[in-house]
Amino acid sequence: MEQVSPLRVLVAMSGGVDSSVAAARLVRAGYEVIGVTLHLWDYPDDGSVRGRCCAPEDQHDARRVADVLGIPHYAFDRRVDFLREVVDPFVEAYLEGETPSPCVACNRGVKMRELFALADRLGARKVATGHYARVLQEGPYRRLARGRDRSKDQSYFLHTLNPSQLERLVLPLGESTKEQVRAEALALGLHGAAKGESHELCFVPNGRYDTFVETRAGSKVRPGPILDASGREVGHHGGVHRFTIGQRKGLGVALGQPVFVVGIDAVRGAIRLGPREALRVGGVQVEEWVQGPGWPTEHEAMVQVRARHEGAEARIVTSTEGNATVFFQKPVEGVSPGQYAVAYAGEVVIGGGRISRTLPSQATYAMEMRP
Repeated sequence: MEQVSPLRVLVAMSGGVDSSVAAARLVRAGYEVIGVTLHLWDYPDDGSVRGRCCAPEDQHDARRVADVLGIPHYAFDRRVDFLREVVDPFVEAYLEGETPSPCVACNRGVKMRELFALADRLGARKVATGHYARVLQEGPYRRLARGRDRSKDQSYFLHTLNPSQLERLVLPLGESTKEQVRAEALALGLHGAAKGESHELCFVPNGRYDTFVETRAGSKVRPGPILDASGREVGHHGGVHRFTIGQRKGLGVALGQPVFVVGIDAVRGAIRLGPREALRVGGVQVEEWVQGPGWPTEHEAMVQVRARHEGAEARIVTSTEGNATVFFQKPVEGVSPGQYAVAYAGEVVIGGGRISRTLPSQATYAMEMRP
């Protein structure tokens, strides 16, 4: 292991605009910057797939930016880790009737873990990324907080960071908007400054999750019946992985009125449809709950149940076994097991965990309040 330099920082570089500007800002601030790209997934090396974290062309772009900035750049192969921690659980979750959040799994199980380990190997005290989030000092605690640009905020995906990681984490874009970052990249003439943004998963470039799951799951795919609210069979489907709670389009049946996916029984292979009000839940049970230091075991918070959820007022009751129960003040729609419930106190992340099951709409905060 190299001797640690107090100004040396390892920056994750994907070849995209955000990480490139993050690296440029660190260089300008006087840090000794080392650029690192994690090779997570394979794509055709023909330029047909870009903006996908580790597509070949984007790795080349990261190296070009590092050359312009005059910093060293290294690429590390972490494909086996990515397959084990992200892709395989993604496929299994869909087969089990859940809707996974692979970006959370990637940050927790691959990216952040590997970046901090590589920083230790390369003698860097700090680790930086191009995420739109902030790290704040609140008394004795370092807290993860939302990015100033709420439309780009990525704190939801980083909620599993532990205190020792937050002590070393640098987020150069936390106070900026996307427009400011892109304008800076163009002004600096950084390679790829005009790249568009992708809203699809890095390992499913065409957005067809169903096809991806079918290709990798093979005989595990289980067709089954589609049931209406009364339990009557109204159709047949090719696999529960094609559905998610709250889905309205692509159901393959027409019942003469708007219906939604309100239940997925993976054991039986059944999809249950119902009216919108059937989507309302009063709370959720959460596993793998990770909570920052200094917060009580019971507290009120705003809770997001998916990345683009606006949040709902709730009371959280945590247990010593790493689980939690979230009671919403008012029923929330379209909550799916497999997603993450992330709690906020204002702009600051309190904690979060994976939703294992939902509670009926009657089990709300008002009914569960203690006298």
